[in-house]
Amino acid sequence: MAGYRRCAGIIVFNKDKKVLLCARKDQSSRRWQFPQGGINEGESVAQAALRELKEETSISSVKVIYSQDGYFRYSFPEAIKQKLRKDGTEGLGQDMYWNLLYFEGDDSEINLATEEPEFKAWKWADIDEAVEDIVFFKKGAYKKAVRLLKPILENYKI
Repeated sequence: MAGYRRCAGIIVFNKDKKVLLCARKDQSSRRWQFPQGGINEGESVAQAALRELKEETSISSVKVIYSQDGYFRYSFPEAIKQKLRKDGTEGLGQDMYWNLLYFEGDDSEINLATEEPEFKAWKWADIDEAVEDIVFFKKGAYKKAVRLLKPILENYKI
């Protein structure tokens, strides 16, 4: 079985210091999460975050405030590992490298009807809400990310 996938976690915040949360298209319940995606070979963490954000939400009007050197790991539960195997993919979980991005655009830029849609809805929320609403197996990584990035977000001069 493959190991842990390198993944860019993306926390986008606006002028009101609210963060972007998105609801996954493939889940019946509204589980809100941050955009995220795989880091390609030869790509920096920040480059992956910018690419994935554009692919998933159409957002490109952002400024990178922080990009994590290390990562916070989460493991997939067995049911997800089995689903991945059926889809021809294998993995134990993800190593999340977190990025904090300031959104300089207008909400009209946010468009989830992308080439390969991943989300069905989006909202601006308090950063702590992300930890409350995330699926159980990502909760530890989200708590660590919020602990790391919330002070930077709160102290950012707009």
